[in-house]
Amino acid sequence: MEAILELDKMEELNLKKLRNIGIIAHIDAGKTTTTERILYYTGKIYKIGEVDEGTATMDWMEQEQERGITITSATTTCFWKDTRINVIDTPGHVDFTAEVERSLKVLDGAVVVFCAVGGVEPQSETVWRQADRYKVPRIAFINKLDRVGSDFFGVCKEMKEKLGAKPLILQIPIGQEDQFKGMVDLVESKAIIYKDELGIKFEKTEIPEELKPLASKYRLQLIERLAEADEVTLDKFVHDIGIRPQELKRSIREATIKNKIVPVFCGSALKNKGVQALMDAIVDFLPSPEEVPPINAINPETETQEERKASDDEYLCGLVFKVVADPYVGKLTFVRVYSGVLESGKQIYNATKKIEERIGKIVQLHANKQNIVERVHAGDIAACVGLKKTTTGDTICDEEHPLVLEKMHFPTPVISRSIEPKTKMDQEKLSLALHRLQEEDPTFRVSYNQETAQTIISGMGELHLEILLDRMLREFKVAAKAGTPHVAYKETITAKVKSEAKFVQQTGGRGQYGHVVLEIAPAERNSNIIFIDKIKGGAIPREFIPAIEQGVNEKAQTGVLAGYPVTDIEVKLVDGSFHEVDSSELAFKMAASKALSDGLQKGRCVLLEPIMDTEVIIPDEFLGDVIGDLNSRRVQIKSIDQKGPTRLIRGNAPLAEMFGYATVIRSLTRGRGTYTMEPSFYAEVPSNIVEKIIGRH
Repeated sequence: MEAILELDKMEELNLKKLRNIGIIAHIDAGKTTTTERILYYTGKIYKIGEVDEGTATMDWMEQEQERGITITSATTTCFWKDTRINVIDTPGHVDFTAEVERSLKVLDGAVVVFCAVGGVEPQSETVWRQADRYKVPRIAFINKLDRVGSDFFGVCKEMKEKLGAKPLILQIPIGQEDQFKGMVDLVESKAIIYKDELGIKFEKTEIPEELKPLASKYRLQLIERLAEADEVTLDKFVHDIGIRPQELKRSIREATIKNKIVPVFCGSALKNKGVQALMDAIVDFLPSPEEVPPINAINPETETQEERKASDDEYLCGLVFKVVADPYVGKLTFVRVYSGVLESGKQIYNATKKIEERIGKIVQLHANKQNIVERVHAGDIAACVGLKKTTTGDTICDEEHPLVLEKMHFPTPVISRSIEPKTKMDQEKLSLALHRLQEEDPTFRVSYNQETAQTIISGMGELHLEILLDRMLREFKVAAKAGTPHVAYKETITAKVKSEAKFVQQTGGRGQYGHVVLEIAPAERNSNIIFIDKIKGGAIPREFIPAIEQGVNEKAQTGVLAGYPVTDIEVKLVDGSFHEVDSSELAFKMAASKALSDGLQKGRCVLLEPIMDTEVIIPDEFLGDVIGDLNSRRVQIKSIDQKGPTRLIRGNAPLAEMFGYATVIRSLTRGRGTYTMEPSFYAEVPSNIVEKIIGRH
């Protein structure tokens, strides 16, 4: 009965009272703990779960509970002050960065959690850049102020320096470390003092005498910053007219939605302090679906851009941002509805794949529990059951008014392993499991190596592949053996060359003739293969140009040094010739492939390896041993900082040298050291190591 009442309550809500938000952060900053507290205070759960005990509601997968980390983004719906909030708790570990990427694509706002001790960490920078890409308005929550070495103002400074953010401090902490007991609300000019361990009882009182000068300084700074962004506040500030808290809140809301500022809050989620004020901020400052710009999309029939407003009266348009294989209901397809209404039992049109599908039922989720609903309104998020061919990034819409939304950007895998079933019985099950996992995870790739007759799985890191292998065993009951990890090397050229090739065959009857001249030059890093058609005067007919480009792209999949994919080259088609009878697409494709191969041989090819941004946190006493070990791994150390009793080492590490480093760092520091890595760029492999790699190949 309670579930039905809650669904009725959902139906009645208007768009102004809806928030789609994500909780994003570096690993171990306290995202899941913060989300657990949000669920507790909104009455969604009655007992607070703890990440360290493996009882967190949002970490529902067995692997998440065992490791104490978030692997998959979990979705839930809760209510706060008559506003409905869809919350997505995202992973912090870089191996699962795709989960953050797809969540940010469909969210209207985000809460970025920072650790008051660790500050702005590598993954904090990554998620911040992802949020920048999608122009997501955000608020910051500086967590763990009860910890030794916490520094609220230090983190605000790092946000400016490292992220280029414009933090607007709305709270300052009362007390430090184990004396942390509340915060000063600069908007209301009141102190919030917590009275019990669960953080339910607190009182708003006068600001303590010793904090009044600091509070006055930051309140003045707050009004000055708002005056820069808002004319009404500027006018009152200049004429020294008092500004009421409600007027300040209006100004903060407008500036936050326009991404001009980032309101900053403080607290300790673990000690139940500051979360209610954060919930108020989500309602007060983050946008509703109506307040974000209308979604832009391409009409596939007219190739023109159209927009859809967040309204039930518009035609249906939604984006599939996640697919999950559920053991009970089959495939769950998560959809953000941008416009129109999605109804169960109705046909929808997949404009990306140009197919029709029927929705079996629609569910709203709380972690891995489901509530069935009849329809989903504009601006909302839900999961559909029954969509068989629809995958991540597809647009669903009204067939009479088709639209295709911009696809999501996912990073390229950097690590590979061979995989084979343990028994003949597992062979078919392995194929099914790999297909299902690939459907779910856009950063997981499966390929077949013809030379070695092996199936190769590729992903974002050792942990990523380890989790997927574990899931195969638990969810799909497939026993599989995995080979040692392999690095995703790439090849490129260092010199500009001209290459010419002909493909001629005479076998009686119609022959084959294709002739191309290519200019191949190094291109900028991360530019992949750039193909430019420079043919003039009809030397090669237009209909053969796509075949030439296809020949170039296919040959670029296997380089000439060690068979790795070729990247960062510019290929210009400058000349060639054709035969009126014998020329064909196949002939030009083969000629282009041969010309590229010859050009790569002449262009002084080099091998590139993925370099990782690495951060190692260790106690002071182990610094010498850890630095020595990192130097032996070709790590280029960029900085060594002191953070309380620990040292923070930042550097660039070749991925090939970092396999199994988790065990090494534990052994060097007696289990007290930790490290994080994320892909940064590709760099040339030193010549002595190239020889070993080519030898292995």
